[in-house]
Amino acid sequence: MKARTVRLWSVVHTWTSLISTVFLLLLCLTGLPLVFHHEIDELLGYAPQPEAHAGAARATPQAVAEAALAADPGRVMQYISWDKDEPGIVMAFTNSAPDGVPDNATVRAFDAVSAKLLGPVGVGPMLIVLKLHTDMFAGQAGKLFLGAMGFLFAVAIVSGVVLYWPFTRRLRFATIRDRASRRVRWLDWHNLIGVVTVAWALVVGLTGVVNTWAELMLNQWKATELASMVAPYAGKPPPAHLASLDDVVARAKRAAPGMEIAFIAFPGTPFTSSHHFAAFMRGDTALTARLLKPVLLDGESGEVADSRALPLYLQALLISQPLHFGDYGGMPLKVIWAALDVLTIVVIGSGLYLWLARRRKRSSARADAFARRVPVPS
Repeated sequence: MKARTVRLWSVVHTWTSLISTVFLLLLCLTGLPLVFHHEIDELLGYAPQPEAHAGAARATPQAVAEAALAADPGRVMQYISWDKDEPGIVMAFTNSAPDGVPDNATVRAFDAVSAKLLGPVGVGPMLIVLKLHTDMFAGQAGKLFLGAMGFLFAVAIVSGVVLYWPFTRRLRFATIRDRASRRVRWLDWHNLIGVVTVAWALVVGLTGVVNTWAELMLNQWKATELASMVAPYAGKPPPAHLASLDDVVARAKRAAPGMEIAFIAFPGTPFTSSHHFAAFMRGDTALTARLLKPVLLDGESGEVADSRALPLYLQALLISQPLHFGDYGGMPLKVIWAALDVLTIVVIGSGLYLWLARRRKRSSARADAFARRVPVPS
């Protein structure tokens, strides 16, 4: 590689890293506890626990919806969700209106058998950590800004990989020059840890960028695929009364054999139209459990109106969300994710130190040069 090319890549690496440094540290520091968010919620007492019902039949979806409305008078149902990892719990979302602001939603957990209220979901200190990590309490603008920082992070990683060989070609892999200056030792550690974590950092960075586009992707799906699915209902008034939720769930399962319901959206909510229930179905494997398939059902009769696979960009989003937090392989993968997160913090911190040390060295050299040129008065 020519010297000029190396200098250009070095400029790219330096400034993409510097611009995003503060926000990357924020994302890494908040992302570390989020890897263990469920365990932390349990430890602090914010994770509702189901009652013991060995072999008992599960409560009907309609019973859960009625219990949720009774717990939140004057509000309306938005969603009911069944977590694959928590089969003893059903979560219900209520709001002031079907299309109410997500931050105004109330999420409660109910026992899957008795439909008894177990407590609120999404409260406690981890909610603050999550908001800092996803949008810094700035809404969609905050998400897009953090997405831009994630993109700069990805560029910094790629440019770092390009620069790795020119700066280390005369050294054996993993060489740490202990007898050199502190700056050189930190440079060796920065290069070593950076190259070891490069694949993980790139995956987490890019999945984070994709996650910040979730709302934009959903709006695109609603404007295209969903609009096409509900076109026959254009001009019709919303349903005067809603079909039985039990009937809706049963029909959705028949429309997607071999799948189960992940969550159901009530008419008028952001995931469906004003005329339809939307049952989002999932498979039973580690991968297909993340890839949802929507089934639209008439809000008044409960009959299946349409069902189509989600477009590729939404499937990519659904895969990237759990991958970003290491949510695929249980505790062993979470521990690996946390360790790599800590190493990434070291890489970011050492990169900032190297830049500051280099500036101090240059400033000192310029000061010495100036002192040599200016005569000392007698």
